[in-house]
Amino acid sequence: MPEQTTSPEITGEPAETAAGEVKSDAAVVRDALGVGVAVGLSGFAFGVTSAGSGLSLLQTCLLSLLVFTGASQFALVGALAAGGNPYTAAAGAFFLGVRNAFYGLRLSQLLALPRALRPLAAQWVIDETTAVTLAQPTRRAARIGFTVTGITLYVLWNLTTLLGALGAEALGDTDSWGLDAASPAVFLALLAPMLRSTTERITAALAVLLALGLLPVLPAGVPVLLSALAAPAVLFLMGRRNGSPDDTPAMVATPTEDGR
Repeated sequence: MPEQTTSPEITGEPAETAAGEVKSDAAVVRDALGVGVAVGLSGFAFGVTSAGSGLSLLQTCLLSLLVFTGASQFALVGALAAGGNPYTAAAGAFFLGVRNAFYGLRLSQLLALPRALRPLAAQWVIDETTAVTLAQPTRRAARIGFTVTGITLYVLWNLTTLLGALGAEALGDTDSWGLDAASPAVFLALLAPMLRSTTERITAALAVLLALGLLPVLPAGVPVLLSALAAPAVLFLMGRRNGSPDDTPAMVATPTEDGR
């Protein structure tokens, strides 16, 4: 996704996309609701998984209300279900959630919210709201996308968490349902359309190989964190290739293909 070099303007007119197509506020709301509803419903899977790992109804609901980042929540209850130390499980979930802080650095510039609203908005800085916000062409559209996605997802995620935790006993053995794969599957569905350049696809493929290769030998959660090393590794190799004196003109003139 191309990086915006200037802040979009706040206007009352429909937003115009990079392709020259007009995107109305209604279209932004529709897209945001689609993501919010689709992901929010997967909170049921977390509620079931959390209750199945031994957490109480109150603990499960507080995790969704206060933590509100699916990957970290699943990582925490997954580690506890596997018999891991609670402090180690919490540390792994914390470091997995650190990525949201980096999202916040970008979104703070893009949204430019009033200072009083920033602490409240920070609770909604997650993968899905970031994906919807960055896809918008103007600041007005970005604010609408962020707000609608955040509200829809927060309400539905917490409601379905409660329902999942209450219904866990009726489902029986929660492991047999594979519900813990719901959140990663949704995240991959959001990520896949954004892998447009060769560099992005190579980075994603290398990250997957790192995570799968390290999974059998490292504690739960650590392989995912280490897979982030794929990005600097690919950028370093691409930089060396583009900076090599033996590069041909065709290799040098490929900024569009690799997204630079």
